[in-house]
Amino acid sequence: MNELTAKERIHRILHLQPPDRVGVSESFWPDTQAAWVRQGHVRAEEDLADHFGHDIRTSGWFNMVANLDHVDQVVEETEETKLVRSGNGSLLRWWKNKSGTPEHVDFLVKDRSSWEQHVRPFLIDPATLRRRIDFKSYRDVRQYCQRHNLFFVWAGLNVFELMHPMCGHENMLMGMALDPDWVKDMCAVYAELTLNLQEMLFAEEGLPDGMFYYEDMGFKGKPFMSPAMYKEILFPAHKRTFDFARQRKLPVIVHSCGYVEPLVEGLIEAGMNCLQAMEVKAGMDLVHLKQRFGGRIALFGGMDIRALETNNLTRVKAELDAKLPAAMAEGGYILHTDHSVSPRIEYATYKFFLEYGLKVGTYR
Repeated sequence: MNELTAKERIHRILHLQPPDRVGVSESFWPDTQAAWVRQGHVRAEEDLADHFGHDIRTSGWFNMVANLDHVDQVVEETEETKLVRSGNGSLLRWWKNKSGTPEHVDFLVKDRSSWEQHVRPFLIDPATLRRRIDFKSYRDVRQYCQRHNLFFVWAGLNVFELMHPMCGHENMLMGMALDPDWVKDMCAVYAELTLNLQEMLFAEEGLPDGMFYYEDMGFKGKPFMSPAMYKEILFPAHKRTFDFARQRKLPVIVHSCGYVEPLVEGLIEAGMNCLQAMEVKAGMDLVHLKQRFGGRIALFGGMDIRALETNNLTRVKAELDAKLPAAMAEGGYILHTDHSVSPRIEYATYKFFLEYGLKVGTYR
């Protein structure tokens, strides 16, 4: 097969059609680029996806904070962290000098009544819609991808990933068990808002090539809910948002950290085309997932980031040799780690991972 453009390649992979090689994409911590800039490997303003020749670019990321007029309040500050009250009413502790997810300290929304009082009214207000969209960023990235034949996806959060920063995992999961109608309402409100924003954005700026939803639904060894609870509470919102994409012939990629294999059947039924990132330390197994689901969805990731963090190229090669031939069999695979590339990974290590992966991952 002749060499495909990145756009053609990822389209074929997501539709389980034979490509010329595996796709390539990656996520990098901001600290990683800063370290590589200091070491002279890349320029400060350089896009790492361009530097390494990745196939996919993303943009979208609606502002889904409830109160857009709220100014974040620093409640407490140390040399290393700051405790901030957000426009969702949540109290989050952020690192000041390094990347990372915040510690969830406290939440204004803890039940149905506080949701209805403090957050819901903001999210259903049509006057806020345009303020939630970064039209220029989407336009710029989309046009760049068109010029360079790259695969462009709208990227953003789906309902699970929108709820828990607002009310906390514990309150949300207790609500799923004790007041499921409350959580169903939150899912419906966030899904409706997401679709209204997408309709507005796409009508003005044009469609992407695909959709990329972030939805971390698992932790180590288990998902946050049973498949039955997923089907009852989250599935309707997923089906609605995925259907919106599929009706426009846009393939749906779902990112989910943690162990989520028990939820994959439901996600496929909802309309997912591709699963990303398949976190190894949580219990996800790329080769097993390929054997179980490879004829139905594409897979994206699943290479153990811990192998790269050793900076031992023999370990990195062994990781690729153990998984890549099986993952790429009959197409349907995009090369990516199972997490994000941290500053612990040396530039030469990631470069080897990519170059060796492409050597093995080219179809002959």
